[in-house]
Amino acid sequence: MTKKIVLAAVGITVFIVVLFVGCVFIAKALLGTGDGKLVEKPGIGLVEVKGMILDSRETVRQLRYFLKKDDIKAVVLRVDSPGGVVAPSQEIYEEVKKFASKKKIVVSMGSLAASGGYYISAPATLIYANPGTITASIGVIIKLSNIEALMDKIGIKSTVIKTGKFKDSGSPLRQLTAEDRAMFQAVIDSTHNQFIKAVASGRKLPEAEVRRIADGRVLSGEQALALKLVDRLGTFQDAIAEAGKLSGIKGDPEVILPPKKKINYLDLLSDGVEGSFDGALNKVGQGLQLMYQ
Repeated sequence: MTKKIVLAAVGITVFIVVLFVGCVFIAKALLGTGDGKLVEKPGIGLVEVKGMILDSRETVRQLRYFLKKDDIKAVVLRVDSPGGVVAPSQEIYEEVKKFASKKKIVVSMGSLAASGGYYISAPATLIYANPGTITASIGVIIKLSNIEALMDKIGIKSTVIKTGKFKDSGSPLRQLTAEDRAMFQAVIDSTHNQFIKAVASGRKLPEAEVRRIADGRVLSGEQALALKLVDRLGTFQDAIAEAGKLSGIKGDPEVILPPKKKINYLDLLSDGVEGSFDGALNKVGQGLQLMYQ
């Protein structure tokens, strides 16, 4: 009887230990407590920007992480993006600029690095593009829709109470006035000038030279090279090798991924409650956002 009790106790202990170890592994996987890879020698950090640029926080976090790491000698910023919202693009631009003032940062353009995707690349130490990369598209856009005729057709009327004549400018429920259009055009022109100055500063080009091609046109990587918007034609691997050379690493540099972002479960619960509502609002209000697209 005593022997059975001892065996049962041992079995329970083993089960608890296995359960504990399993929980630790699961926690590490979910929370991303460790680095993307253990660094035993100087390496090159990799930061990726893919898809629409809607938020800058994760890209900024990764750049700041690598900037603080002494064993990360340079970063390759892989850009495959059609652009996105103006403010997040500007925030990433500023972070790339700060990084380039302290460490080398080499951009590798994928199939598409246009508009906001080009904007964030401009202040890098060096820019690589493939010959067929679609890039440039230096311009700003606001997309507005009007459903006033549809509302009339289905018999729905809207009433707007506002504090000033411009408060509902861009509403899909009424036509733009000449004053509305002039106001939006002034905003667009101001933001466009910011884009031109950012490219001129980042690429060390005269503003007049950038302005001549800042009409929203897209360029191939080959065309962009001829216009000094990129530095070299080459692949992702070429960019990694060049980052290693620029930072003094001999041989093939080790590529280090950033640590995974920690999960805040309270945020997840909050997003679950508000996400659908916010998503619907964002779709309605998206036309009022300035876009590098």
